[in-house]
Formats: sequence, structure tokens, C-alpha cells
Amino acid sequence: MRKFIDRLIILVLAYFIVIPFSMGQTAGFQLPEYEKFTLNNGLTVYMMQQAEVPTISFSALIPAGAIQDGENSGISFLTAAALQFGTENYSKSEIEEALDFIGANLNSSSTKEYAQVSARFASKDTETVLPIIKEVITAPKFDAEEVEKERKRMISNLERDRESPRSVISSYWEKFLFADHAYGNPARGTVSTVESFTASDLESFYQQHYAPDNSAIALVGDFDLAEMKTKIEEMFSSWEKTSGNNSANLNEPELALDSSRVMLVNKGDARETTFLIGGKGVKRDNPDYVAIQVVNTVLGGRFTSWLNDELRVNTGLTYGANSRFTPMKYAGTFAISTFTATENTEETIDRALQVYERMHSEGIDEETLTSAKNYVKGQFPPNYETSRQLAGLLTQMFWYGFDENYINTFQANVEELDTQKAQQIIEQYFPKENLQFLLIGKSEDIKSIAQKYGEVVEKEITEDGF
Repeated sequence: MRKFIDRLIILVLAYFIVIPFSMGQTAGFQLPEYEKFTLNNGLTVYMMQQAEVPTISFSALIPAGAIQDGENSGISFLTAAALQFGTENYSKSEIEEALDFIGANLNSSSTKEYAQVSARFASKDTETVLPIIKEVITAPKFDAEEVEKERKRMISNLERDRESPRSVISSYWEKFLFADHAYGNPARGTVSTVESFTASDLESFYQQHYAPDNSAIALVGDFDLAEMKTKIEEMFSSWEKTSGNNSANLNEPELALDSSRVMLVNKGDARETTFLIGGKGVKRDNPDYVAIQVVNTVLGGRFTSWLNDELRVNTGLTYGANSRFTPMKYAGTFAISTFTATENTEETIDRALQVYERMHSEGIDEETLTSAKNYVKGQFPPNYETSRQLAGLLTQMFWYGFDENYINTFQANVEELDTQKAQQIIEQYFPKENLQFLLIGKSEDIKSIAQKYGEVVEKEITEDGF
């Protein structure tokens, strides 16, 4: 029955996605015009005027992510969350009440590489919201009581995540591949590191890493360009540079992937095995990034991919399988990902490897490549429709070093990909030798299987094993 339902889903997707785009493509998507300038303190500012809807989206990117944590794993995550716990002129409750009253939203968070602040509000409320945003970024006060509440929430979430392999597998994977390099730092830290954080620790981290130079903000929406430029210059020019380190000094990691290895993470009560297979990926500014996306769509980037078709539709070994590239500024990873019942571990891994080997040995035929190209082109414009998406895109352009040509030439680059070029992409970017394996499951049931694929390193999921 599942096989029948899966085939039906595939047919429906083909009708509503593939067929319309194969019948004729619209003109290539073009990034709307924007202005870019830099303040005297080094802050890069992007502005894109769009008057269709009376709202404004704001995005800020600061190089203060987990790669800056050092031995204090998770401090960047907690610091970013605490930006909204009060500022020089606004208490936490005043920020919340002011934004709630006008229906505006404000978020702060951090990732592996950077911290980010985003907001969306009505144009008429600019005078209310922008001063709050400015202080959240440039003048936060890390209230000890609020920091302690958030710290306890983080620990509770970290402990709960140990019950879900899919919640922690990425952190194990990055530590496995990057070892002691900063990219091996788990973005949300570990229980043992987070337990020790205080408000003063967050203040110190903020003072060292939150600075205008190497940071960017973007505004997209309904505003007068000249007036907004003046307003931003007045508000953010007083944000002072710091002498602290920043991620601009980070070096590209050297990955020691000269043999196949297996990290086996024991979860004694597991009845499933969750696993990743892969290795080195690409940086985000790779010139073949678009072509890599198309080829990966065939392998595991959509529901009708080869991996999902084999492991879910044809064999019923899993409810879903995929492959993905995770590009970052200085490095990247590639991984095939799925999960299966413990007793099916070996068969599932072997079948995934067979699909992967077939892609390398046989390549991609014209019909399959055309379908993937149509799919990728169809998925592209909706990613950049809203002002929030566009504001985020502009700060991503700043961080990763690409410009509007990525957007404006995207469809042309997809169209230019042929089967010969696709085979070159496979050989160059999809790692074939010395694959790395990460398995989370019941060790006593799958260790002998794990040994089949390489030298095994064991860890316990109940410990801070990142």
C-alpha cells in the first residue's frame, strides 16, 4: 500500500511541478535594484525599495557565531538569544510590549558562522521599531536573571535532544569531520559548557565579537531611499569598532579524510539506526554551486530522487532519504542521510552506496537531468519573493561573497548544464573515495556492521561527545 501511495504522490508532483515548467519557462528571475554603501565604522548597508506593500523587513549579520566560541561552546548561541533581554533605554518587557502593540516582530539567533537579527514591521511604525533594533544590536544589557532562565532552557533542550538522533547528528558529523577546527564547535554548545555561563561571560563575548566592521544590515520595503539612508547613518554611525578577533581571520580547515572511518554513537534504547555517509563538500562561493545543486537534486535533493526512490518507494526501508551539501564560508560538507530499523541497517547502507556508485559509474541521462533542471528552476523564484527573504539574501551575499549575478544568471546557469558537465561535477565534487560514516543506534547490534565500512570510533549519546 505504501508503494502505491508513494507512486501516486510522485505522479501528482510531476503534474503540478515538472509538467508546467517543461511546457515553457518564464523569463529568468532578476534581483530588484538595491543600493549598497559602507559607513565610516565599517558597517555595510543594503537598501532595496519596494513600495508594493507598506512593510519593511530588516536583517543584520554579525560575525559572532559558533566558530568564535573557542572552549566556551554555545556562548554565541546564548549571547544572540540574550540580545533582546533589555538595552540601555528599553527593558525586556518594554521591547516586547512595544512590538506586540503594533504587530511587529523581532528575532535574534546565531548559527555556526554568524549571529543574526531580523525584524518585520509596518512602514508607519519605523520611528518606533528602528530605535529598538538599533539598541538590541549595539547596546544590549545582559540581565542576569533573564540570562539564567535562558541558560536553563538551553540545558533542558540539550538534554532532551539526546533522545532524538536526528537532533544531534549534525553536531556529531561536524565534529567528526572538522575535529579541533572551529567548524567542529556545536552551534548550541554542550551541557557541560553551558552550565558555567554567566551574564558577564555573555557581555565579554559581545564586546569582543559584536562590531560594525565585517557586519552588514539590510532593509527591504516601503520607504524613501534618501530618508532611510540618512536615518541609518545617524543611528548606526555611533556603533564603535572593537579590537576583538573576528571570523575574517579564520583559516580553511584541512580535513584528514585519507581513509574511510566510522563514528558509532551508542544509544542503548534505539530501535533505529540514523546515519550519514559523505565527506568534504564545497564553500558557498564555489563557481559550480548551481550545477552542484542540480546534480544533487537527482541524487537526493527532492522526493523523487534516486535515493528516496530506492530506499523508500522500492524497498520500504525508510520513510525518507536525502543528500545535501552544507556550504559555509570557509568549508563545506556533503552527506547522504536517512534512518531505518536496526535490523535493516546493513541493507539500507549498502543500497544507499549502490545508488551513489551508480551515479558515479553511469552518470545522469538527458531525461533525468532535464527533469531536475526544471524542478530547480521552479523552486528558485519562490525563495526570493518576500521582503524578508530579500533582506536575508542581501546579508548572505555580503557574508559569502557572491553578488546579484548568482540570482540574475541562475536560470541560464541551470540551462547550460548538460550531461557531460554533470558527469564532471559528480567526479569533482561528490566524494567517492574514503567516505566517512556516522551511525547513531544500538551499538551492540550494529558494531559488527559498522566495522565493515571503516575504522570505528565509539561514543555514547548520553555524554557530551561532540
